[in-house]
Amino acid sequence: MKKRVLGVLNVLLIMGIIACSTGLKAQGKKEYQVGVVGFYNLENLFDTIHDKGKRDHEYLPDGRNRWNTEKYTKKLKNMSKVIARLATDVSPDGCAVLGVSEIENKRVLEDLVATPEIQKRNYQIVQVEGPDARGIDVALLYNPKYFTVENVVSYPCRIPEKNDFRTRDQLLVSGKFGGEDMHFIVLHWPSRRGGEKRSRPLRNSAADVTRHIVDSLYNADNNAKVIVMGDLNDDPINQSCVDHLKAKANPKKLKDGEMYNTIYKYFKKGIGTLAYRDNWNNFDQIIISQGLLGKDYSSFKFYKSVIFNKNFLKNQEGRYKGYPKRTMVGGSWQGGYSDHFPVYTVLIKEKN
Repeated sequence: MKKRVLGVLNVLLIMGIIACSTGLKAQGKKEYQVGVVGFYNLENLFDTIHDKGKRDHEYLPDGRNRWNTEKYTKKLKNMSKVIARLATDVSPDGCAVLGVSEIENKRVLEDLVATPEIQKRNYQIVQVEGPDARGIDVALLYNPKYFTVENVVSYPCRIPEKNDFRTRDQLLVSGKFGGEDMHFIVLHWPSRRGGEKRSRPLRNSAADVTRHIVDSLYNADNNAKVIVMGDLNDDPINQSCVDHLKAKANPKKLKDGEMYNTIYKYFKKGIGTLAYRDNWNNFDQIIISQGLLGKDYSSFKFYKSVIFNKNFLKNQEGRYKGYPKRTMVGGSWQGGYSDHFPVYTVLIKEKN
């Protein structure tokens, strides 16, 4: 595989940023490769065609949302507008890898990556049809300049004593990221329908599946570089994240096998990725293995995570001012984007 530069930043910029946050001093001229990994819940990216066996009726022309070609085209345009702008302040190509959720099928992603704003990035698609009752899945988009897929596994989420419960599969995509082995796990854990407490066991079980995937990667390489990303329908402090997935807040106090939750600091500051009844949550998370931590930048390491909550994604007035501006609310067309803000993580590596 040919090695590619993942967006080179001049040392005066990157070392200036690092010096502000970590105290490192620039010694001579250095350049860093930058790789960006993101996640975005696309909030019901459905086409206008009925898929047999799926509960997609509200997103049909005669359904509750009166979903038609005009609305679908606008939805695609809005999603591509966001993706086109993600992380372009650190990499001209934005996200090299982007996990997504709430997509109906591969067809909607093919339409999305063909939109003018992101078409030139040549995003490729990894998507496996899952058993979710509504027919929504997770998927991975990747720019082949930066990432080469070597293996794909879709893990079903079985819930003890609920054999008839159907939820999203968990997607593991492994390959070479800038020439390095890296693993991406894309998630959309069960919702809080019925209440947080009542539905908690569902997410705990989903977290156990995720943990199993991570452990299998660690068994093959205890220094594996793993990025878990998704809409977890729980906050970083919830049982599923802390006790089951073992995703912790402090990267300096991790025990063997534990992971670092890069979104935790935002949760502590009250900066969320979605809002409900005047409360902010951080359901959209990026969690990384210890192989991506440290100050030896001879290989890719974690630099920072960002909640992309630009003003154009928000309601500008009314009761829900500041909330993410949605596509549909209660069957009413809003013309917005998603009920979630996207998140992304910046990885950096010294350029030889």
